[in-house]
Amino acid sequence: MTISLSQNLIRSSLPIAQGAEAKVYKAHLTPESPPILLKYRFQKDYRHPFLNANLTRSRIAGEARAILKCLRSGVHVPGIRMVDATDGVLGIEWIEGQSLRRLLPGGAEDDGSDNVDNVDSMDTDILKEYGVSVDELMKLIGIEIAKMHRVDVIHGDLTTSNMMLRRPESFTSSDPNVTTELVLIDFGLSYQSTLTEDKAVDLYVLERAFASTHPDSEPLFAKVLAGYAETTGGNWPAIKHRLDDVRLRGRKRSMVG
Repeated sequence: MTISLSQNLIRSSLPIAQGAEAKVYKAHLTPESPPILLKYRFQKDYRHPFLNANLTRSRIAGEARAILKCLRSGVHVPGIRMVDATDGVLGIEWIEGQSLRRLLPGGAEDDGSDNVDNVDSMDTDILKEYGVSVDELMKLIGIEIAKMHRVDVIHGDLTTSNMMLRRPESFTSSDPNVTTELVLIDFGLSYQSTLTEDKAVDLYVLERAFASTHPDSEPLFAKVLAGYAETTGGNWPAIKHRLDDVRLRGRKRSMVG
């Protein structure tokens, strides 16, 4: 059996984590090149091989398209380094930095999947290293999500685990006014939509993630929404109205089980 270039690359890479849909590796395209992150969507034994192949190609291609659309629109996301839809492999830029889940209170507990050191609470010294305050960090989250929604990309899995604060020395922005980069990652569940409902649900998913992962997070998420509203402008009232509806439906589901 012939082994593809992507499979050879995976065999020589460092495993980092495995989820239900994919395995993640730290790899080098060449010995001298900077590291990249490889995402490998492995085959599922319970699926028919034909269905598995089609789903894998579709999901890898869709994730790559979403990232490219964000890149072209100025959203801070990892750059794409390679795409092998047939083998289910996506190679993206390796982000040197901290996961927001690790920076916010409570988020480091039971999370061993990142390539960063554990912290048990919001570490203001670390934030100073990145040149950002807590309030500014929350606003940055809202701004990046708003920029993404403005080009009708729905992330589908917004959590603080899927956001990285890039180290200042590894900035890619050429804009001298950009002093901090918050990077959205993991677009495996993303899709295109112009619907206000889908954008509101995206925000609601993040709100629930804040509530379940980070204690006493209401003031933090309020600042996220403030940054989102400022960037979204005239579209915000409609999205806010729909977000309130989504929250109400979520509370009703919780009450009835």
